[in-house]
Amino acid sequence: MTERTVYLDSDPRDWRSRKIRVRFHRWYATVALDRDGYVDAATSLGHDPELPTAYGEAVDRVRDASIDRIWYDGYPGDFSWGSGPRWVTLFVQFPHVEATVEALRVAELDHDYSRFHALADRLTLPIDEWLAPGERELIRGVDFNAPPGAFLRFLRGKAKTCGVRINGRATAGSVWVRPTLSAVEKQMREEFPERYPGWVDRWTGYAESEEAPVRPWVGGRDKDLSYGATPVQFRAVEKPNSGECPCGMSLREPWDGGKEHTTHHAAWALGIRAPQNLMWLRDLAVVRSQSPIAWRRLAYQVGRMPQKENHYDFNSWSHLGEPEVTPDNVRAYLLKVNGYVIGYLAAHDTSEHRRWDLIDGSQYGDEDDTLRPRINLIWVADTYRRQRVGATLVQVLADDFGCQVADVSWSAPISDAGRRLARRVSPEGIWVS
Repeated sequence: MTERTVYLDSDPRDWRSRKIRVRFHRWYATVALDRDGYVDAATSLGHDPELPTAYGEAVDRVRDASIDRIWYDGYPGDFSWGSGPRWVTLFVQFPHVEATVEALRVAELDHDYSRFHALADRLTLPIDEWLAPGERELIRGVDFNAPPGAFLRFLRGKAKTCGVRINGRATAGSVWVRPTLSAVEKQMREEFPERYPGWVDRWTGYAESEEAPVRPWVGGRDKDLSYGATPVQFRAVEKPNSGECPCGMSLREPWDGGKEHTTHHAAWALGIRAPQNLMWLRDLAVVRSQSPIAWRRLAYQVGRMPQKENHYDFNSWSHLGEPEVTPDNVRAYLLKVNGYVIGYLAAHDTSEHRRWDLIDGSQYGDEDDTLRPRINLIWVADTYRRQRVGATLVQVLADDFGCQVADVSWSAPISDAGRRLARRVSPEGIWVS
């Protein structure tokens, strides 16, 4: 990645100087106008540092058109930028970097936004033409220049914002499309026009011309099984208002379409996939603060599951630096089943304990200074709960230390699930610390 800076004011060493920073990435370049010091100076003098409305609108036009161009070229990622008068950020293809820098310079110094609008006109793609109703073949090199597969993916994304189904197929040198609007999407946009400002229905009632090209048949369904079907009816009902999944993630529609929740929920339910580069000689591994970093990273990754589920502030495993020997013998027990880490116990040794009879509301007993292993946290993947996995982990901890299960100490406060486990493995009472 390279970077260059263009200064707009006479003295580039002045902290109030405005400057344009250009950074080159793999797919595009970021052109950012730095007005940070300039805004602070204007504010201290009582001036309004906000960008003129026409300025912001011109920048938005270029940004939207340029991002479409980058996606059109096949870029699979997203973009993020801030708002406000301190930074003006644009993402552009490499051939348009100089024009963008000049447009920013003229807009900032001369309040002339015509170069922005000219650049936006040059970058704007004919998306409305591509999504027009009717069966047709778009030819690479004539109608578009991107690879057909990338172009079809781009069209599908744009069609989704319009509620249109693209009915597309990419070939070696072209893309076949037949944009259609479903009755459900039409009804939604007519009932909630405020959500879709400027939307116009161009697809309902469209009649295919007799001269329309016929798409070559390449197999698959030769009949539209939804032709003439009755639209699905919808009703308003009372729905659950719970906003949280048992795995710890929100049930509300996230920005990424639920991908992060799906990945986390699968790991919470089935366990963390054991990395291929770690050789497990037995089903249970004991990871210490001086273990290889790959094992300590795995312990941290598994520790994220109970942290997320129970909304803890900190991960129960934090040893990700250089190997070190801890005075209290910090360790984590990882149980692997079917290639997944499904059980996790974080522990260390301590000599401050009190006896507790596990009766709710009862007082702790006298202090005891015997060195014992202390359970910091136990977690079991949801699918394997209530199958004595937790009891197995506690027994391994006791055997590893060389004591009885009843002599193991538990970190207070103990959760409801922890109390149930403690009563099963040590019904006469436990040590707490």
